[in-house]
Formats: sequence, structure tokens, C-alpha cells
Amino acid sequence: MPVKRAEKTPMPVRDPEVRAHDFKEVNDGYTIFHAAFEAERCLRCQDPVCVEGCPVGIPIPDFIHAVAIGDMAGAARILRGANPLPAICGRVCPQETQCEERCSLGTRLVPVAIGHLERFVADWERTQAPAAPLRPTRPKKIAVIGSGPSGLVCAGELARLGYPVTVYEALHAPGGVLRYGIPEFRLPKAILDWEIGVLKGLGVEIVCNVVIGKTLPLDDLFSRLGYTVVFVGTGAGLPQFLGISGEDLNGVMSANEFLTRVNLMRAYDFPETDTPVNVGKRVAVIGAGNTAMDAARTALRMGAEEAMIVYRRSEKEMSARVEEYGHAIEEGVRFHWLTSPLEVVGSADGWVTGLRCQKMQLGEPDRSGRARPVPIPGEEVTIPLDNVVLAIGTTPNPLLTRTTSGLLTTKEGCLVADEETGRTPKPLVFAGGDAVTGAATVILAAGAGKRAAHAIDEALAARG
Repeated sequence: MPVKRAEKTPMPVRDPEVRAHDFKEVNDGYTIFHAAFEAERCLRCQDPVCVEGCPVGIPIPDFIHAVAIGDMAGAARILRGANPLPAICGRVCPQETQCEERCSLGTRLVPVAIGHLERFVADWERTQAPAAPLRPTRPKKIAVIGSGPSGLVCAGELARLGYPVTVYEALHAPGGVLRYGIPEFRLPKAILDWEIGVLKGLGVEIVCNVVIGKTLPLDDLFSRLGYTVVFVGTGAGLPQFLGISGEDLNGVMSANEFLTRVNLMRAYDFPETDTPVNVGKRVAVIGAGNTAMDAARTALRMGAEEAMIVYRRSEKEMSARVEEYGHAIEEGVRFHWLTSPLEVVGSADGWVTGLRCQKMQLGEPDRSGRARPVPIPGEEVTIPLDNVVLAIGTTPNPLLTRTTSGLLTTKEGCLVADEETGRTPKPLVFAGGDAVTGAATVILAAGAGKRAAHAIDEALAARG
């Protein structure tokens, strides 16, 4: 049974603390009046430090001022001019640690709800007539590998600059991690499809079921298909494992596999769809990032009676957004803090029956700056389970670099590329997003795609 959050009836209030909280809680039910009321809280600082916290450089005071005066069309133009994916970023971007964290109002009161205003404006834009399609005005073709956030933003920026752009996607539907990794309850597929439709209206062509490096070599994009520049935005889709006994048992999955089966391949409709997923009564998710929260909440929606997070550090050290953590608590996810897996326990016929764990305590900070978990001698516990989902991080898939000369990688398997421009050592090949940084946030990948698009434009202008 799907888990539903309680609805609230939106109502305007005068206290700024309550108003900001309520606007965040019930974004979908608000009118332009409520959005304008929240936007009026913006101080329009002479030095808008909130913009410095935005990886795609949205002129935040400008779009918020447009909302405050009721100019929704102007707000939408400002937003989309800086970010080709505002409806997506308004939902999944961690604004509380970026733009909202720097909001001057937040020093004494609740910060302006920048992210929810972005989402509100983008959702308003969806109700309007689509803009007239654009046609490329420049002759030099550009190929983008991967249709995740960095690839889509790079393609959108280049299309706006007049370039003919083709995006190559390995899966059967575009969106990358936005489609296979983020559940419907956080990012509805209708929103993703609409944003992709806007990019197609800019002239972006998307070709699915093409694995660059396997079905088509990267160098063929230059020599055979006539592209002038290639941008690599292939993400970080290779899951990591703990290396403990029992990880090969039936009922153990990476979060990538679990979420892909549900989000992309619609395992919830099996047998009407082709892909099943076995979810038992008790599911443990290892890790405490946003992906772990997504997997635990998805397990509940897939029929699990109990879903839990198992994490070797404490609540303070988790990397999940506070908002996603709060939703997980509301929906009944249980948390085993300071608990480190030692072994996945199985039955004689090869299925998961439990997880043997070591209880931990926090020691001195490690290289990440977080307190290091230290085992408590003699403190072990075995948790009865039917499934274990591993959400402990991902790395870039090495397929492309193994089949393409001239691309360099770090020891972590990430592509070597200039942080500001995305240039790689291979001429006229740029890269950005998780393929370069390792697993990070959607908005950081989007920022890398935007910077690379403008670097590509400058490089082509210099070539004449």
C-alpha cells in the first residue's frame, strides 16, 4: 500500500516563522498569493550571498522579486534562463545547505523558502502554453553522452546558444539517475518528462539504447558521425559493496538495482511488466544518505512491513537531507544508529535471514571530518531480515574509459577534467557531473554541465 502523508489546508498567516514553515510543508496547495507572501520576506540584499550558494548561479533575488509582485512569467523566464531543470531542482536540490543556508534572513529568522519558490514557479510554468520550438542556428554539431542532470543541462545550454545537440542515452528512457534513482514520490516522472520535453523544444535530440563505448565507440562520434565536440556526463552508476560474507545471498541488492527495478522498470506492476523485485516483510538499508532514505521508503511502498536504516555512525553524521530524513520518520522507517554490518546471514537454500552487526561508538574525526566509528568490544546484534539493500555509494562505470584512448581517470575511477571548464586531456572532449566528481548531488552535476556548455562555446568561438 502506498504511504501517504497527511494533507494540510493552506492558509495565509502573518508570523514569518510560521509562514515559511507552512509554505515548505504544503507547496502543492498554495496559490500565487501565498507564494508572493513568502517572496516578500526576501530582503533583496545589496550583496546577495544566496546566489553564491547556487551551483547554477540563479539570480535568486530577481526571480523572488518577480514572484513578490505577481509576475510569474518573469520569474519563470529568470529561472529557466539560469537553470534548464527548475521543476526538478526545486524538488531534489539541497537548498538548506546551499542558497538557503546563506540567506541573510536566516541569521535571526527562518530563511526564505527559495527552493520551494523555485518549485512553485516551475510548476506554474507547466500550466502555460509551451514556447515555440527553436531550430539550431550554428553548423557545428555537439554530442552529449548521458542524459542525467549534467548531460541534460549541458545540452539545454548549448541548444539555447544555437548548437545542434544530440544526447545519447544507454537506457531505454532518458533522465539517467533522475529517472532510475529518484523515486516517484520525490520526483514524479511526469515532471521529468515535461522538463525533457522543454529541452526537445529547444532542439535537443535524444537517442536512447546506445551505449557509447560498446554499441558505438566515442571516436566514431567525431570520425563517422561528424560531431565537433563531445561532452561526457555518464554519471556514477557502479554500486559499491561492503565486502562482507553473505553479500551474494538471494535478497541482497544494491540500491541502484533496487531503485532501477522499481523506478525505471516498474517492478511494482509485475507481472504486467517484465521485471520483478522480491521484497520481504523486513528490509534493512545500509547507509544514511538520500539514496538510503529513498530505498527504505520505496521498500515500504513495495509491501515491506518494516523498513530500517542501518548506519555505523550517528544521526548527526548522516549525509541525507533533513527533509528526507523527516519524511522517512513520518512514514515509519526505523533507524539503527552506530551499527556496522559484519555478515549477512542466510538460510540453507541461500536466502537472507538476518544481518549480524557490531555496535559502535564515536571516536576522533577521520579524514572526512566526521567522527570515526569505533567498535564496542563484545557488543554484537543479529537483526532478523528478508532483504538487505546496500546504499553506501557509487563510482563511475569504467566501460567508456577502457574503450576510449586519451581519457584519464583518477585512482577512484573518475574522469580527469578541469573543474571550471570540464576539459579533459582528450581534444574536444569535455566532461562533468558524477563521472568527474564521483557520486554527488543533482544540482552540482547541473552546475558542471552548465559550466562545460559555456566552455565549449568559448572553445568553438576560438577555433572560428
